[in-house]
Amino acid sequence: MEERLKINGYCAITKNTVLCNGEVNIEEEGLTVKEFFKTLYREYSNDYSKFFKMDDASKLTFLTAEILLKNCAILEEEKDELAIVLANKSASLNTDRKYQESIQEKENYYPSPAVFVYTLPNIGIGEVCIKHKIYGENAFLVAEKFDVKRITEYATILINTNKAKFVLCGWVDVDNDEYTSVMYLVSKEGGEEYSEEKINKLYQSIR
Repeated sequence: MEERLKINGYCAITKNTVLCNGEVNIEEEGLTVKEFFKTLYREYSNDYSKFFKMDDASKLTFLTAEILLKNCAILEEEKDELAIVLANKSASLNTDRKYQESIQEKENYYPSPAVFVYTLPNIGIGEVCIKHKIYGENAFLVAEKFDVKRITEYATILINTNKAKFVLCGWVDVDNDEYTSVMYLVSKEGGEEYSEEKINKLYQSIR
C-alpha cells in the first residue's frame, strides 16, 4: 500500500523555524508566537484578512498549508482533486483555556463569544479550503500522538477509491507557546517514494 504513494513535498514549522522540502526557509529569533505567525503571513500570503481572526492553531494550519502548496508542483485545476487529512493532540484546548480565564474570576467576569469564532481544529482546514478553492474530502483527527500510519492509510484509501488525486496529510498542534506542524503532500505520481520512516524522521528532527 505505502509503496504506491509518492511524497510531492513537505513542510514543518516549529520553534520560529520553517523547514520546507529539506531546506530552512525562515529562521527567526526573539519573536513571540503571534509575532512569528504574523511574519510568516506577510511573507507567504498577505492577502487573506480573516487570518487575523483565527486562533493560533488555525493560523498554524493555514500557514503550513500555504507554504507547502506554494512549494509543490500542483496546478490550480488539480486542487479540485485535493483532500486534506490532519490530526493533533490538543484539539482546541489552547482557546478553551482563554475562555476559562475570562469566566473564572467573578470580578473580571467577561465571557466573549468571539473567542469561539475559530475554536475547532477543523476550522483551520476550512480556511485552507476556502483560500485555495479546495472541494475534496477533509478530516481532522484527535490522537495522543502523531500517528503517521493511520493518517496515511486514510489518505491511501481516498486515493485508491478515486476520491482524491492528492492528499495533504499532517499534524498541527498548539499548546500555549509550544507549537509544531508537519504537513506532507502525497499522490501516486511524482516526487520521492513515500515511507512512514521518512515522515517520522522529519517529525523527530524538529522536536
